[in-house]
Amino acid sequence: MRAPAVHNPALVTDWRRFSSDTLVAFVRMQADLLRELTPGVPVTTPLRAFAAEFDYFDVANAVDFISVDSDAAIKSKSSEIAASIDLMRSLKGPKGHTPDGDLGFWVMEQKAGAVAWGDVNSLVRPGVVRLFTYQLISRGASGVLYFYWRQPRIGPEKFYGGVLTHDGSGKNRMYKEISQLGEELKRMGGLLKGTQVVADAAILINHENHWAIDQPLKPNKHFHQREHIQLYYNALHDKNILVDFVRPTDDLSRYKLVIAPSLHMLSGGQADRLKLYVHNGGVLIGTCNTGLVDEHHLTPMSGYPYELTDLFGLEVQEFDTLPPGEENHMHFKGSFTTSNLHPARIWCDLIDPQPGCQVLAHYARDFYAGRAAITMNDFGAGKAIYVGTLSHQNFYFDLISWVRQLCGLFPLIKVPDSVEVCMRQKEDLRLYFLLNHNPTNVRIQFFKPMHDFLTGQKVSGNFDLEPHGVLVLDEKVR
Repeated sequence: MRAPAVHNPALVTDWRRFSSDTLVAFVRMQADLLRELTPGVPVTTPLRAFAAEFDYFDVANAVDFISVDSDAAIKSKSSEIAASIDLMRSLKGPKGHTPDGDLGFWVMEQKAGAVAWGDVNSLVRPGVVRLFTYQLISRGASGVLYFYWRQPRIGPEKFYGGVLTHDGSGKNRMYKEISQLGEELKRMGGLLKGTQVVADAAILINHENHWAIDQPLKPNKHFHQREHIQLYYNALHDKNILVDFVRPTDDLSRYKLVIAPSLHMLSGGQADRLKLYVHNGGVLIGTCNTGLVDEHHLTPMSGYPYELTDLFGLEVQEFDTLPPGEENHMHFKGSFTTSNLHPARIWCDLIDPQPGCQVLAHYARDFYAGRAAITMNDFGAGKAIYVGTLSHQNFYFDLISWVRQLCGLFPLIKVPDSVEVCMRQKEDLRLYFLLNHNPTNVRIQFFKPMHDFLTGQKVSGNFDLEPHGVLVLDEKVR
């Protein structure tokens, strides 16, 4: 029976906390039973990023290692796939170990061809499964299992791709591609051992915050936190800056840059963590829709954002929400240079900066024309940047290009925008993975000779990376 009115959002959020805690308790109970019955055998349960309504970090604490169901499909954007992988790698932090004793996670289900659940299930093009596998490995995977091994001859997924086709002969294209990959990884195993992904930037994610935002009555139903997070991640990915996903309560001190998209629900303890990070020299980007309620879903009496007005050096007096297709615009000033005119859309905070807070951009239209839209405030030894609106993707490219110079973040290798780069490292070695997600060649210019591990050749000057091609460069560190 449906309730006659909208539920109290505080009670709904508590219900979702309870539901998540119950699920985690069930996983922990099963894990404890298995450890008792099969001592010494690691326990896991496959997870799919951004797909479930429970706290992934809590589930990660209940199992011995992280395993992943990869949903990479042929039309997914490379940055969206990368974000999912980075979230999974981040769940146990830098100390997450797999059963082989290595750092990282396992992929329990990687697609081995066309899927069966799409509207149109096109063939996976040559080299794409190999490309996706290297993307997983480059971002922390230490084991990859394929689904299916052999296509089933009956049932709803009988045309789902497999390593082997129905006849099991091993003469098919996918078997040959994965066999080639197996030979490459056999040679690479020693190099990969002990390496890990080390990120200098972090994006804050909090499942309770998502539950607090995901309510029937909200300021703008066209605001989606997942899309907001992805806008920032895309810009970091475009510059080949490695990213962890962390909770607001985690230790942030190892990061040069922390981005906190739309922390709508914020506790006093979480606010204190952010202040400590910036006070000690960190650079924080906060956004609109932050600190509107505390952990009990109560609006603050001290102004928005809750407990952070001193950190950002401002107070949000009101916020205007815009429907799709309606936009304000921003005018920029000072050191923040832009490549395009950038709109303000979906959400516009009306900001009152305090003395000492620098205004980087202001609104151009409506009754709040001239009011601050983006600000920067010195706090202790660090800086707190506040972006009071949403924009299109090009704005976030410009923002990250500017802020990375502010905090000393540099791309791993200078490559064309269409090439993804990731790096695994240990004390004496760096392994760079260059991935071409395009169906055409991409020319890369190397300014110093590098060693191509897969071919054993040196590369320098102009190098054409083939369609869906992979380049693995190993560099000794002295």
